[in-house]
Amino acid sequence: MNNFEIRELPGKGRAMIALKNFTTDEVIFEEEPFVSRQFSWNVAYGYAACDHCMRPLETVLENVRRLASDPQVEVPLLQHDPTAQWVAQFTQCPRCKVRYCSEDCLMEAQKRYHRVACMGAFRSDDTHPINVLNETWKKMHYPPETGSIMLIVRLMALYQQSTKKAEFLEQLQSFQSLIVNREQKIYHKMLGENFEQQMEQLYLAFCNAFSGEEFSMFKTPDAFKTLMAILGTNSQGIATSVLSQWVVKVSDLPLSDSEKAQLDTVIDGLYAKVGEFAGEFLNNEGSGLYLLQSKINHSCVPNACSTFPYSNDIIVLKALAPIQQGDEICISYLDECMLERSRHSRHKVLRENYVFICQCPKCRAQASDPDETSDESEDDDEMDDYDDNDDMN
Repeated sequence: MNNFEIRELPGKGRAMIALKNFTTDEVIFEEEPFVSRQFSWNVAYGYAACDHCMRPLETVLENVRRLASDPQVEVPLLQHDPTAQWVAQFTQCPRCKVRYCSEDCLMEAQKRYHRVACMGAFRSDDTHPINVLNETWKKMHYPPETGSIMLIVRLMALYQQSTKKAEFLEQLQSFQSLIVNREQKIYHKMLGENFEQQMEQLYLAFCNAFSGEEFSMFKTPDAFKTLMAILGTNSQGIATSVLSQWVVKVSDLPLSDSEKAQLDTVIDGLYAKVGEFAGEFLNNEGSGLYLLQSKINHSCVPNACSTFPYSNDIIVLKALAPIQQGDEICISYLDECMLERSRHSRHKVLRENYVFICQCPKCRAQASDPDETSDESEDDDEMDDYDDNDDMN
């Protein structure tokens, strides 16, 4: 039984409400995704991850050397490599050669979607309609990615292979409740200034890729726009970095102060080397749709956070502070650094990336604060494009 419920709150829409008291660091829930997929550009750049759960398929040494583009980089304490326990279990689909972290993931993928999604020898065929759709998307959506058209491709495979299509459609529809008079802003955020022309190109490529009669309900222009809006408003980024997992493990070792200082220097050096070549693209990141997590609203003073402690696509929601029964459970859509910036700065990022205006307690308390940077003042007029229906704190 869940210790929370989803309610409709006046002026806010759906929200997650605690049904018990939670203490700091207490797990509120764990959730597997409704669907997940690695980012298209990360696949193109060779980021090795399980095609089902996105667990890294590289050792920490392989990961660092690739990300730093330096085969001579050394990593100490390899006995604490988080991937080591999985290497012997790595496997692949015998037909298309897509890789998995274990036989369990391969079997689960086959059970849910890969039996119909497997492209066999056509996986490397640039003229295959699925690959054409993916390339069309990549030309419109350069890194850093926030979603992938391949998430919709996987949704179609899930639907085609599902034996409970009515239940699948009901769950898919649950992601739509926030998409009200927001489509144009969502498409603009995802695709840029020429989004209307690009949406048409994507739509045509999508229809070509899914020409079967069983997909007819998804192939009307409005249905495709709804799928894109679901992708734009609900997809959760997933980070599964083997390097960061290794750092967590070695940082917890019982070392002397001098040994810890030496290790910190090594870790800083590794991140510096990786940063010089890979920049911010460190993780085997992808995105997923989560039935529960997608119901949680944003706050600039969050009382919970979403984590990926298992280095795969299972999301774990933990309490950041004590939560009382009846409280709304909120997470932050912004990183810690951005949360410390001005209300104006936070609102600018939330408008541009999440298409809403935050009305959390912190934002309301800072409503009279002056703008802190002159370049942001030029965006004030943009606020007029957002009405009360866009509030989503």
